Amino acid sequence: MTDTAGKPLGPGLGSGASATGDGLTRRRRRRRLHGSALAAAVLVAAAGGAGWAVYAKLSGNITADDAAAAELARYERERPTALVRDAQNILLIGSDTRAGDGNGKYGRDLGSERSDTTILLHLAADRHSATAVSLPRDLMVDIPGCRQEDGRRSDPVFAMFNHAFQVGGSACTIRTVEKLTGIRVDHHMVVDFSGFKEMVDAVDGVEVCLKEPVDDAAAKLKLPAGKVTLDGEQALGFVRARKSLGNGSDTERMERQQRFLGALVNKVQSNDVLLNPVKLYPVLDAATSSLTTDPELASLRGLYQLVRGLRDIPTERVQFLTVPRESYVYDANRDQLVEPEAEKLFARLRADQPVVVTQEIPQNVPGADTGSGGPDGPAPAPTFRGNTAAEQTCE
Repeated sequence: MTDTAGKPLGPGLGSGASATGDGLTRRRRRRRLHGSALAAAVLVAAAGGAGWAVYAKLSGNITADDAAAAELARYERERPTALVRDAQNILLIGSDTRAGDGNGKYGRDLGSERSDTTILLHLAADRHSATAVSLPRDLMVDIPGCRQEDGRRSDPVFAMFNHAFQVGGSACTIRTVEKLTGIRVDHHMVVDFSGFKEMVDAVDGVEVCLKEPVDDAAAKLKLPAGKVTLDGEQALGFVRARKSLGNGSDTERMERQQRFLGALVNKVQSNDVLLNPVKLYPVLDAATSSLTTDPELASLRGLYQLVRGLRDIPTERVQFLTVPRESYVYDANRDQLVEPEAEKLFARLRADQPVVVTQEIPQNVPGADTGSGGPDGPAPAPTFRGNTAAEQTCE
């Protein structure tokens, strides 16, 4: 866990989808309607009587991460500065804690927790696109000295990325991400196993496409090939399985998580959920339960302020990718960043410039200039391997 041999890294990864025409116009109108429905639900919940009771319960479901806020305030001077007004970066952390209702069956509670999944979500300032970047838990990174649960401070160390959460929780993870990327993290959310399952069950399951049958005892999954609707328990096994589902790599697991999240985005945006109050409340209840956020987001109003600008983002512009990385030079079971491609990605996110993703292997010229052009105009934007939420539907 504490390899101190940081070494230079190697060459690189990474193109996108857009749509035009009447079909896109109709989809945008539907998304505005969906956003209006969500806004109406929040406003109704904020009204008096029973509505206020609902609002209070949903807000009360959220745990404010005051300790992380205090810790980050201590290190404000070393944190990156936000470069683009209104752009937002939210760190989404999936905790593998065994504490809490229903989580014990996933293993013993060893007194600590790790970030089983970490995604840096960038929302463009104009709210016309969103980019979700997965950070591998096995990525070798510099972790700063962090305040531990017992009040003592850990020593800085070069270790696997998920060690940051184990040592110092969300504040340590945020500081590690900011040190790695130079990107200011504006908000963070931590969700545990039970919260994830409840969210999937609240939307009556999520449809995925399986190229071949799954019979995975470790993940407790036995599924046929083709279109399959996963309930919460199955979805948790699907996104967490690593050793026996697919090729067993963390790469395949992260891509599977991205595909599932894209399918979940599509399901939540459907009329069947957002325009149906009977279904909308369980979704909001599940989304707020088992959720820990920075204090600014720790209320239904705070979450609404964040998501209200998302209603017009077409699913074609919700992109998923994994940070460019390769096997760590000293241990094939660990990862390291691929440079200069990783820094190109981070620079574009910092500057709120478009990120183009493709399902194909990118053919970028290593080291190509991404900021200024030659005599023929600006250099083309680099592409990164990934996919969009719109590509997650079953055919």
